Amino acid sequence: MIICKSAAEIKKMHVANALVAEILGALEAAVCSGVTTKDLDEFADQMIQKAGAISAFKGYRGYPATLCASINEQVVHGIPSNRQLVDGDIVSLDMGVLLDGFYGDSAVTIGVGETDPDVAKLLAVTKKSLIHAISKVHIGSRLSDLGHAVQSYVEANGFSVVREFVGHGIGASLHEEPQIPNYGEPGRGPRLAEGMVLAIEPMVTLGEPGVRVLDDGWTAVTCDGSFSAHFEHTVVVTAAGPEILTAREESLKASDDGVKMVEAFSG
Repeated sequence: MIICKSAAEIKKMHVANALVAEILGALEAAVCSGVTTKDLDEFADQMIQKAGAISAFKGYRGYPATLCASINEQVVHGIPSNRQLVDGDIVSLDMGVLLDGFYGDSAVTIGVGETDPDVAKLLAVTKKSLIHAISKVHIGSRLSDLGHAVQSYVEANGFSVVREFVGHGIGASLHEEPQIPNYGEPGRGPRLAEGMVLAIEPMVTLGEPGVRVLDDGWTAVTCDGSFSAHFEHTVVVTAAGPEILTAREESLKASDDGVKMVEAFSG
């Protein structure tokens, strides 16, 4: 069952997701050559505790950390470690909080120093594919319209969409219905309704789409060793269109088909 949130519930979700956006912004500024993902994890944990919130990920189904920090060929669910980032790396930072009974969730992939041009393009295309999906978040749209927007844009640029992991509804639970694949034909699935809150998160690879999970039971990597990028926003369906709860910088921008859509990324 897909749960539509009340205005009061969405107000609480604003606060939780604004905190996630704030912490991700601070983490992005802290990413540099020599820093470890464990350093970033501890920093995030400190900020969450200072805000009076609870990590959404730590302890969830046994996950051992506050952040999912996935480097290079790691797609999602990378466990923070003492591995130091170096120039040319990319790192996906995915995090969530529980605050006042509701969850926030977002992810960003960051380049360390100067990255290969193909990798830089991967980041740009993955980020833009999320914006294309968000542009389809309107009352009456079909759920599959979002995944189709991601897939068509990503594949037109020569990259591949990961199929094993999907976005999700979010609210009083971290993962709610519906599941949101990043691929598929348009015009299928349930219609979007006012008050739905969706965590939309394309995962895109530089090579083939196949992934496998390492022996730690969490870290998903590309089968061919190619780099992977991951971006995520939590979005509300409103009468006025999509509202991005995890936005850090908002501007209106015309998409390729002339439809106005919200772009919400720093940088």
